[in-house]
Amino acid sequence: MLLALLAQAHEPAATAEHAGPSSPFVAPNPGLMIWTVIVFLVLLFLLWKFAWPGILKATVERENKIKADLAEAERQNAAAKSALAEAQRLQQEARSSAQALLADARAAVDKERASAVDKIKQEQDALLERTRREIASERDRAVAELRREAVDLALGAAAKVVGQRLDSDADKKIVLDYLSKVDTH
Repeated sequence: MLLALLAQAHEPAATAEHAGPSSPFVAPNPGLMIWTVIVFLVLLFLLWKFAWPGILKATVERENKIKADLAEAERQNAAAKSALAEAQRLQQEARSSAQALLADARAAVDKERASAVDKIKQEQDALLERTRREIASERDRAVAELRREAVDLALGAAAKVVGQRLDSDADKKIVLDYLSKVDTH
């Protein structure tokens, strides 16, 4: 029916087109204008009744989805920032712990080194003292040996001078007393 009306509205325009130089697009046609307004209003009503709710619903759903996506992105951003802060805190704790362990290890090494140095010094002092005692003992033994030889030598010399043999213990005692007096001077 609508097509028939449109065809009828175009018929006078088509005859006018062949009749003269003026174009039907330039000349106003009141019948065509009314039908154009009616068709426009019918299409507008159909769009408003059937298409608009779907379009509006899709737009609202899209808006809600975008809002939800933005909220989720903000939540994930906050979670990422929180995770980053936690990771940085853990890294700082690990750094501090490593520095503390390193300081403890250095302190232990220094303590062990000091202990080893003390032990070596004590061993060195003990060895030095033992060596001094051995030297003193050897010196005393050498002095005693030297005295015995000196006594024997003195007795031998005195025996040659006196002409008799001097080997009694009393003679040795006299010489030893004399040598001890000589040692003190």
